[in-house]
Amino acid sequence: MARTKRRRGGLRAGALIAATLVLGAGLYWFQPWKLWQDRTVREALPAAAPSAAAPAPVPSAAGSAPTAPRILAQGALISHEHPTAGTAKLIRLPDGSHTLRLEGLDTSNGPDLRVWLTDAPVREGAAGWRVFDDGAYLSLGKLKGNKGDQNYEVPADVRLDDYTSVTIWCDRFDVSFGAAPLTRT
Repeated sequence: MARTKRRRGGLRAGALIAATLVLGAGLYWFQPWKLWQDRTVREALPAAAPSAAAPAPVPSAAGSAPTAPRILAQGALISHEHPTAGTAKLIRLPDGSHTLRLEGLDTSNGPDLRVWLTDAPVREGAAGWRVFDDGAYLSLGKLKGNKGDQNYEVPADVRLDDYTSVTIWCDRFDVSFGAAPLTRT
């Protein structure tokens, strides 16, 4: 009888330890608390200073270097896995460098969110959730916040014509929270 009680106690302790480990792993993987945490970012458009890494400014029609940022492409963000709104703008700065700007971004927070330039078409609904890692894509870094205005530097050696859309990509679950087509202006 004592041996049976010890065995049951050992089984209960083992089950409790296993359940704790599974719960801990699930919480780490899904990070559900992020659904209730917002991070707002309010970055101004960068006033880029010339650097050695930046390409030379492209002269304007009058022959002088441009003095104001220029929007090259833009598009409205649509919802995919999570409700998402805002505008994505691909901007050439006066020094010739490029930045992707997210304005008025409003999406859910989540684990391991990234900002990607991609060559995938933007599709409405569930059909568009998982297409962005099928072709060419370029990560511009972690999403700085799930709300507000933010800038992402585009590396100088990137061929902008290779990318036609932007996505807020959840790298942990391989799904788009939202995306925008980049329509040339």
